[in-house]
Amino acid sequence: MSISLNEIQAPIASEMQQFEKKFRSSMKTRVLLLDRIMSYIVKRKGKQMRPMFVFFTAKLFNESITEATYRGAALIELLHTATLVHDDVVDDANYRRGFFSVNALWKNKIAVLVGDYLLSKGLLLSLQNDDYDLLKIVSNAVKEMSEGELLQIEKARRLDINEEVYFDIIRQKTASLIASCCAVGAASAGACKEEVEKARLFGEKVGIAFQIKDDLFDYGTAEIGKPVGIDIKEKKMTLPLIHALREADWLTKRRVIYNVKNNNGDNKRVQQVIDFVKNSGGIDYTIQQMSQYHAEALAILHTFPDTPSRRSLEQLIAYTIEREK
Repeated sequence: MSISLNEIQAPIASEMQQFEKKFRSSMKTRVLLLDRIMSYIVKRKGKQMRPMFVFFTAKLFNESITEATYRGAALIELLHTATLVHDDVVDDANYRRGFFSVNALWKNKIAVLVGDYLLSKGLLLSLQNDDYDLLKIVSNAVKEMSEGELLQIEKARRLDINEEVYFDIIRQKTASLIASCCAVGAASAGACKEEVEKARLFGEKVGIAFQIKDDLFDYGTAEIGKPVGIDIKEKKMTLPLIHALREADWLTKRRVIYNVKNNNGDNKRVQQVIDFVKNSGGIDYTIQQMSQYHAEALAILHTFPDTPSRRSLEQLIAYTIEREK
């Protein structure tokens, strides 16, 4: 990889440190059990790409990061963390980023209540500071994420996802969150309505490219990353498979769909689906689509003045499609 996430983050290292402190203090509580769980969650943070998108987008409009921007980034982290905690309960998942999930350590009842607590902390953080515009952006993203997840569950039962539905799902499930990071960054820095919408659309394009990259990992397109074939085992229809099925004859299509529906974790059947997708041009087509969204995101970004922050955002979106995990 040409540039690491740490190198991209370097220009906002002090802002990220400040954010870390502010975010930790926003998680403080007098309930001992809750405090223990909150510090467990904070210690196991991921790549922190979300706050990076907030800060770099804010700097397109105002070089100094304001308190509103810190609050906006904290709001996104609180609401997003709440959805992750609830997701792990729904999926009965015992791990999150290689660590035990909250529900694995403290059971489902406590995990659901912790998710509710995080959600209310986010709402109160905004309401107490009159950040109604930021709250509107992030609440809309959470609504979209839930709708996208439910749409995917509904479609997975019948395996009737076409390309249009696939893009609907990933726009709502994944892209809406990165879109809200960029919109919050712009809005918190005092950008006008049109500029906020432009920043949101930029984030949406990046988010779609990011999810397509994630879906490619399922076909072993990286040296590391998630185990190969997980999506197929979970009967998730992603773009490489959707495209390959669209190009296939009726009999092949029926055989492949049967293998997806009835794989029951059988690695041999999963491998047959992977081979079919690779031989049918599914991977090449998907990479082409990802590059298209990357180009569209860059085109929007280049309507903003050429500043160090814009260049950092260029590096960040290059990272999203070049990363190996």
